[in-house]
Amino acid sequence: MKKAAVIMGSDSDLPVMKKAMQVLKEYGVPFEAHVYSAHRTPAEAADFAEKAEENGFGVIIAGAGMAAALAGVLAGHTTLPVIGVPLKSAVLEGTDALLSTVMMPSGIPVAAVAIDGAKNAAYLAVEILAVSDEDLAKKLKEERQKMKEGVLAKDQALQNEVENI
Repeated sequence: MKKAAVIMGSDSDLPVMKKAMQVLKEYGVPFEAHVYSAHRTPAEAADFAEKAEENGFGVIIAGAGMAAALAGVLAGHTTLPVIGVPLKSAVLEGTDALLSTVMMPSGIPVAAVAIDGAKNAAYLAVEILAVSDEDLAKKLKEERQKMKEGVLAKDQALQNEVENI
């Protein structure tokens, strides 16, 4: 199985990015987590991305706030899928990071999730890896079935409540 990378621009991003790691762990996806800054350690970030495929990675999740250049920098140095997680900041509530993450030049795409959406970034990473991994695809289908059953059970409970009004 290919690995996932979880890269964050600062260790202060860990509380949000930990949610991605938990999802990856639940699905049995091996991963590495690193702190690389697009601005403070650009050479290290570029080196990681350039070597990611040969080092067994299949997808990169990158979380950063404010200028949020990390996902774009990584995407510029690899052809692996990069998923950007715009992180909330005190000044603009993460809209600055969201716009920085999604406004990429043609040919260097970054997939983006919601502000602080690290969990969904991990689910998307699992879906990407599941394209070539039947076991992961099966786990995803089972999880979706559980979600469906949970919603239908809530609907049935609502119908029972409505009948008693």
